[in-house]
Amino acid sequence: METFSSKDIALKVQKKIVSQMASKSVVQRFIDDTSSEILDELYRVSKEYTGNRSEAQKVVKNLIKVVVKIAMLFKHNRFNEEELKLAQNFQKKLHQGAMTAISFHEVDFTFDKAVISEILKESRDMLLKLVNTHLTPKSHGRINHVFNHYADPELLTQLYNPSGPLKPHLTKICNGLDKLLEDGRL
Repeated sequence: METFSSKDIALKVQKKIVSQMASKSVVQRFIDDTSSEILDELYRVSKEYTGNRSEAQKVVKNLIKVVVKIAMLFKHNRFNEEELKLAQNFQKKLHQGAMTAISFHEVDFTFDKAVISEILKESRDMLLKLVNTHLTPKSHGRINHVFNHYADPELLTQLYNPSGPLKPHLTKICNGLDKLLEDGRL
């Protein structure tokens, strides 16, 4: 007997559309203004760090695609109980990462690239486990691309350099993270 589910097909179509249309106008439907500002600053950091506009766009576009796809999976109740617990742990890890990033920014001489890099790598592994059966290997590659890029110790060192060119971007990113934490959205 053939199983047909219009709900499953609709979800696949939505994920496909998101993959092809991760433009700013589409993102604004799924991502709030503060998150959008953070994404813009992450793009600027990546662009300045790599010196490559298209690579910076690719990293942020991959991040947006992953965020939107996961939001759609939540919206359509695709996660089982075990996965929901993993999602809660992932959210706690993101919260820890945001608090750590802000603390390192606000308190001079506390930055430790190994700590932030490890939090990002642990977050990546949790996320890959969460979406293992829900997203394609291509999406898994996007997750690896994004997390590996921002967990790069050299990028983090330049980002947290108190007199470096990336410092203004870090300030804006941390201000945005702080706002998301205060509003209970992270």
